[in-house]
Amino acid sequence: MNYEDIANKIMPELGQEIEDFSYNTWHITDWQNLDKRITGPEFDVGGWKWRILLFPSGNNNFDCVSIYLDFVDLKGAPAGWHSCVQFALVLWNPDDPSQYVYQRAHHRFTAEESDWGFVRFYNLNKLFTPCENRTRALIENDSTNITAIMRVFKDPTGVLWHNFINYDSKKMTGYVGLKNQGFTGYLNSLLQLLYCITYFRKTVYQIPTENDDPIDSVPLALQRVFYCLQTSCSTVCTIELTKSFGWDLFDSLIHRDVQEFSRMLQDYLETKMKGTKIDGVLTGLFVGKMKSHIKCINVNYESSRVENYYDIQLNVKGCKTLRDSFKKYIQEETLDGDNKYRTVDYGLQVAKKRVTFESFPPVLHLQLKRFKYDKKKGVMVKVNDRFEYPMEIDLEEFLSKDADKSSSHKYLLHGVLVHSGDDLHKGHYFALLKPGNDGKWFKFDDDRVIPVTDSEVLEYNYGGKIDHNLPRFTNAYILVYIRASNINEILSPLVPRDIPSHLRKRRSKELISLLEKKDNFTVKVVTTEKFNNHQGFDLANFDDYQYPLSEVHTYKIPKSETYDVFKKNLSKSFNIPLKRMRLWILVNRQNKTIRPDSSIPESYSNISMEDIHKKFTSRQNSMMLYMEVAEKQIGDEIWFPEGKNLRMIFLKYFDPNKQAFEGLGHLYIQDSEKVCDYTHVFCEKAGLPPDTPLNIYEEIKSTLIEKMKPESTFQQSEIQDGDIICFQKVLTVKESLDYILSGRCCDIPKFYKLLTLRIVVSFKPKFKDQEPKSEFNLILGKKWTYDMVAKAVANHLNTDPFKLQFTSTFSTSDAPKSIIKRTTTQTLSGMLQTAYLKLSVHVLFYEILDIKLETKKSFKVSWLGNTVKEEEIIDIHLQENANISEFIEEILKKVTLSSPNPRIRLFEVHHNKIQKDFAGNEPIGSIQEFVTLYAEEVPLDEIVVTQHDQIIQVCHFIKDPLLLHGIPFKFIIKNGEKLANTKVRLRQRLSMSKKDFSKVKICIISGNLYVRPKYLNDENVILSEIKLSSKDCLGLDYIDNIGQAERIRGSETIYIR
Repeated sequence: MNYEDIANKIMPELGQEIEDFSYNTWHITDWQNLDKRITGPEFDVGGWKWRILLFPSGNNNFDCVSIYLDFVDLKGAPAGWHSCVQFALVLWNPDDPSQYVYQRAHHRFTAEESDWGFVRFYNLNKLFTPCENRTRALIENDSTNITAIMRVFKDPTGVLWHNFINYDSKKMTGYVGLKNQGFTGYLNSLLQLLYCITYFRKTVYQIPTENDDPIDSVPLALQRVFYCLQTSCSTVCTIELTKSFGWDLFDSLIHRDVQEFSRMLQDYLETKMKGTKIDGVLTGLFVGKMKSHIKCINVNYESSRVENYYDIQLNVKGCKTLRDSFKKYIQEETLDGDNKYRTVDYGLQVAKKRVTFESFPPVLHLQLKRFKYDKKKGVMVKVNDRFEYPMEIDLEEFLSKDADKSSSHKYLLHGVLVHSGDDLHKGHYFALLKPGNDGKWFKFDDDRVIPVTDSEVLEYNYGGKIDHNLPRFTNAYILVYIRASNINEILSPLVPRDIPSHLRKRRSKELISLLEKKDNFTVKVVTTEKFNNHQGFDLANFDDYQYPLSEVHTYKIPKSETYDVFKKNLSKSFNIPLKRMRLWILVNRQNKTIRPDSSIPESYSNISMEDIHKKFTSRQNSMMLYMEVAEKQIGDEIWFPEGKNLRMIFLKYFDPNKQAFEGLGHLYIQDSEKVCDYTHVFCEKAGLPPDTPLNIYEEIKSTLIEKMKPESTFQQSEIQDGDIICFQKVLTVKESLDYILSGRCCDIPKFYKLLTLRIVVSFKPKFKDQEPKSEFNLILGKKWTYDMVAKAVANHLNTDPFKLQFTSTFSTSDAPKSIIKRTTTQTLSGMLQTAYLKLSVHVLFYEILDIKLETKKSFKVSWLGNTVKEEEIIDIHLQENANISEFIEEILKKVTLSSPNPRIRLFEVHHNKIQKDFAGNEPIGSIQEFVTLYAEEVPLDEIVVTQHDQIIQVCHFIKDPLLLHGIPFKFIIKNGEKLANTKVRLRQRLSMSKKDFSKVKICIISGNLYVRPKYLNDENVILSEIKLSSKDCLGLDYIDNIGQAERIRGSETIYIR
């Protein structure tokens, strides 16, 4: 047989380079008499020895044969060894190779995962008869063949198919990651990019910050992040940095665009650098110049201007490569139709416009226009088209004729910021960076840094289509190139003198404090008493916060403390003689249970507890022990039973009357004895008559409670040290029915299922200044209704359950998210969203209202007064059948008015645009969810409006009218009034100074959003003479970013306070 052809047929192409290919066939005879576990002959592939591992009757199953590929050279393999293997295991008839079945897989074999394969390789019943279109059986005459076909792949990065358990970024790459605060992937990617530009890092280090506080100083906080990235061996936190921006927890949960944030951060740093020796350094590093030239076709007029740029926005749509996009950028375009050019002397004119580059900066940022406005959907959509970019590019051809070309303009790719997802306001960012000149690329993905190949930098992020013609949503968003002639200077390594001494001193003090904490070692000890009182799975609950935690004995000891010293201290603490005490190591089993595995030998008395932990449970964070106490002596100086066939098991008795388990400690059993031989012992321990009939189960794991066969031996039942056996009395049909009718569990499996539905919920006051009650935890049921939860919380708080209102929590932080509606079908699981999230702690916020939830609806309204300025937030509570007029009456009771007989306007705003203006007769049920409500006094000029005047909506934006911010408002366009006078009224309405308002440009925003805004530059233009539709708006463009976004609340614009 040609095994390479077979491999190509049954094993898919994985896109990896093959290091070795081989196969080996194991001929098996006497199948019916094979041992439970058997291994085949060893064979060499990829320089290492392998074999096939076979369980003829199945591995922990009885209906399928189990077959694995097993690595043999565990002792000979060096530390950290791994091998990336794609393999197929083929079972076939020796006399007819066309009769076969196979399974395939690929796996990273390591010392921890040295075998891999298939528990359910094939149904046992189908091996001995022709079936599934086969003409002959797979096993005939009690013999068969199993062939292992293997491809060993090269692993140039060292992380191919890595599971990243205990992965050490610093050890693998020399770099560490940044913790994600929830939606700060964009921030982490940008920080890693800037950090890897060592010239930028050196510049940041030179900002004077010695007397600053990192909470208030962005430069110092940024310096500290950079220094931690440089010196730390573990993930670095950015909370101190975001706090220095003036951000709170909510700000960190806002998903932002990385390029916009980059500009804001650099603007801030440049402001702080003014007047220092590094003033202008960032401009010299990142800023280039471009010239735009406009020439009118029908009149003798042309103009040009040179302006700075920090980045170049390049088209993806319609461009196959980066070079194509540059060519399109400088291509001449005609300005006509609605896009005519406005001249001072000739008005609107058809003109030609072109852009040329006067210079490119040493570090060039290119933003790929991956998002565009979809006219049909009315939203921004992502452009996932394939767009190729090179490792190096010469940009000289795109310079103007007059530009300085004395030096080379060859640029080398330094970084790729990747956006993964299909939404501008969602998705995930990570960075692909080449920090040095050695050609090595790394992926910086929040807390993990891994090596990557060139194809992962290029091909994987070009975009385009993947399998089944689906778009590739993960693609390059920002490209960073460095001029080749400057790269040695820009990426030159740091030397000690580059780092401020005060930064080193601060960090040294922090590290000393951390080291003092790390010198200690945590050991948790479960006693028989703790086990007996435990109501849950395993011996105790150590760290699963959704269930009640066990109060196990916890000790913080020096890492150097020996086993002998630790045991003596325990003996003294519990007043138990040393000879009667034995400690067992608790391990995390593969089925995610925690059970005793083996006792610590007395020969380890002089070995440190940390070394014992490393030897037995190196992959666990803390050391967990079970303390066995002997009640009586067995023989001369013998307190504990020994023997190969002895097993230590744990007993739990379920009492349906108490609806609880009673732990009965541990018991030693013989492998060869039957389960029924011990029923009298079980009864004795539970205080039952010795002949009481029992139902006996094994607690295998929380979701698998298996009934034991009384006539089976413990060996046949696969009982091992640390297993838990639970039992109960056999109930009559009447007894079972009585328990069921009373809503109680009548058997052990149902009670275990009930335990899985328990959950610990932490309740916190939503407004600490209004709710003086402390935080508290309650054990509740996931299927409890809203009212059941409210009743339990009300009992704790001694309040009315119908006055309680709950608010959900952001999954990524401890902050209130949204109010939970009270419904009859709402369950606690839905309130917590436990079906979708696995959280370490479940939190709900509560508030005690003045009214009952079932009779009134609550609203929050932002009161503006008579200017477009948010003055206060008003809470309104109304009967569900109330109307808007009653809503307004409630507002009037709570605000201060400027006139005796005012008119009040209530309106809905969504995405910073007025969606609805209420007349007064509408029911309050017509108020849409997820909108912001504003109320204001209607200005006098609107009240005295004439039939020729027109009311229009005014919106705020910066450059792009699709990205509105601030509070929109209604405004009167007076008949015959010139724009100059309209501006005065607008300025007064906004309470802005003349200086600030002079920087605002006024335009008409069409109701058809993809039409460009029409700017009003003529002070004598009369707005009432312009034909406006009811959907058109008056736009205020804050071109110079004068701060209006910050002054008018409701803005979603990024800002650093």
